[in-house]
Amino acid sequence: MDKSAEDASSQLGRTGGNSTNPVNIIDTKGGNDNEEELEYSLGDEELGSEEEQLEGDTQAPVQTSNQDAIEGDTLDAFKKKKRARKSEAWDDFEDVEVGPQKTIYSECRHCQSRFKKTKTGTTSSLLRHRKNCSKRLEKLKIVEARQQKLNFPVADSSSNAHSLLHTGKFDMAAMRQSAAEWVLMHEHPFSIVEEDGFNLMMKKGMPEWQKISQTINKKDCLSVYEREEQKLKHLLSKVKKISLTTDLWKSKNQKIEYMAITGHWIDTQWRLQKRVLNFVHVPPPRPGIAIVDAIYKCMLDWGIETKLYTVSVDNASNNDTALRCLKDTFSRNKCLLAKGKLFHVRCCAHILNLMVQDGLSEIQEIIHDIRASVEFVKKTKGRQLIFGEIVHQLRLPEKVLIYDCKTRWNSTYEMLACAIKFYEVFPRFKDREPNYTFCPSTEDWEKVKKVCSILGVFWNATHIISGSDYPTANLYLNEVCRIKTLLDSKANDEDNFIQLMVWKMKMKFDKYWGECNLMMSIAAILDPRLKMRVINYCFPLIYPPHEVQANINKVRQALYDLYAEYVEVHVSSSRDSGASCQIVTNDPVSKSSSSSSSTMTHVTGMCEFLSHITTVEPVQQEKNELDIYFEDGLFTATEKSSLDIVNLDALKWWKNTTKYKILP
Repeated sequence: MDKSAEDASSQLGRTGGNSTNPVNIIDTKGGNDNEEELEYSLGDEELGSEEEQLEGDTQAPVQTSNQDAIEGDTLDAFKKKKRARKSEAWDDFEDVEVGPQKTIYSECRHCQSRFKKTKTGTTSSLLRHRKNCSKRLEKLKIVEARQQKLNFPVADSSSNAHSLLHTGKFDMAAMRQSAAEWVLMHEHPFSIVEEDGFNLMMKKGMPEWQKISQTINKKDCLSVYEREEQKLKHLLSKVKKISLTTDLWKSKNQKIEYMAITGHWIDTQWRLQKRVLNFVHVPPPRPGIAIVDAIYKCMLDWGIETKLYTVSVDNASNNDTALRCLKDTFSRNKCLLAKGKLFHVRCCAHILNLMVQDGLSEIQEIIHDIRASVEFVKKTKGRQLIFGEIVHQLRLPEKVLIYDCKTRWNSTYEMLACAIKFYEVFPRFKDREPNYTFCPSTEDWEKVKKVCSILGVFWNATHIISGSDYPTANLYLNEVCRIKTLLDSKANDEDNFIQLMVWKMKMKFDKYWGECNLMMSIAAILDPRLKMRVINYCFPLIYPPHEVQANINKVRQALYDLYAEYVEVHVSSSRDSGASCQIVTNDPVSKSSSSSSSTMTHVTGMCEFLSHITTVEPVQQEKNELDIYFEDGLFTATEKSSLDIVNLDALKWWKNTTKYKILP
């Protein structure tokens, strides 16, 4: 602001902003920075006369502080605020005053080069210097070398996410590893990395890309496998108890029969973990001893032969033989809890499947007609259009038929449940299609409705106990009880075919669940919502009256025996920690006699006495934790109203509780 503008401002302030002289505010813009300057212009004659008036007015009253504030606000009303600097040059430059004249220069923050500020405020020269400043470029290279970039993986990716940070530099070794993981993940052939289209795509996105041969890709895949194997071994070394699941499968393409072995355990954070441990080729006839050898070899390879808790298998006879042999082997080494009573676990979902298959055998002809009807309609586009027109005429909400997989009963149930909704459509479709000859009758549809009302309970139970994202063992007993109640209620149904179907199901139920299932019962008791109340409720519905109390006592005794084993383990671990009781002293004599250490460790007489006491008189709790658990009552929604009691995760409850030390 020049001298005339300053004088004008002072004059304007003295007159309180009430002058009638014209005031022109000139906004000058220049360059990329859009710097602004305010200039106040007054007529020369008015300015001179005003100065003469002020000089002659020697008796002007003194203004108060309040008046000064008012005048300052009045003056600010005539000023415009400067706009923010938007040029990139100001990231590396700042204004400095130089010399007695206080000339304003723009100084580089890196090399301290100065540029005189122009009236227009242009930043072109600053931007040129910023682009070529050697010190700035050196610092930028160092920052880029140290700073890592954030990588955002796909949100629905089910694979283990790699590090979210990377340097931003191309790394061919990392790309080879990623290519190997991609091939393994999607089961691509090794030769896919040699295809021209794949290499053209990679080369276009990354010019540094180098072609990979299938031989190198195969070696990389083996390296990935070995690395993941070592990770899993390290993880399993920290596991205390692990349960196994085995099942036999057959490859469709290669026609190879193999057995999959999966490990299940709870980690230190009380989360369910599951890993596929091995695929073993077991050629027919697959005797029980071959299954035993495969399972035991797998456990030796992973170092978990002393950590086995349970093994879940389907109900084939060769699996029964294999589990008996395994139980005898581990019982000799006393590696099994509860003396092996919980070792053999029969697959609950497989038992339900066997029961339903026996029941569906009574209506195979009806199922065949409905399956053929669905296949006939969905075979051609024209038939689908005719079927859809009839559906539209009847104003039905459903639109699509479902075709089933013959080997999966739940898929067959879904097909039947969907077809029932179109039972009025099929007779009308028959009138329009003369080749359609297997339309179910009205009686057939009534039978299907009654069958589906029974199968719906099995379908719900299968979905509940087959979950993989939450613990399921504590849910088995209630679902089994519900199925038993249903079968008992339908055993004397007025329809003979329902009676025959239900009696077949009851025979299969009694074969596998006629005896008390300890694993199912203990898991339910350890659910804080159920405890012993679930046994007192379910057992009278599942077992005959003369067996109820005996089975309740059997479960209670097995639970106390299992708890006693955990107490013994807890006491032995406490004994080991007590035996190593030591104190650290800062002894001046020790300091003078030893130049390498300022502290020494000593086992005191008190430690020896306490170690002796723990061996002869182990400290017992005032009350058994198991009894305290039963006396506390059920965990209900009234204790925490915000918690969904129906979907309670029992593992999270045990993780968060601090009342019990041994029971979890």
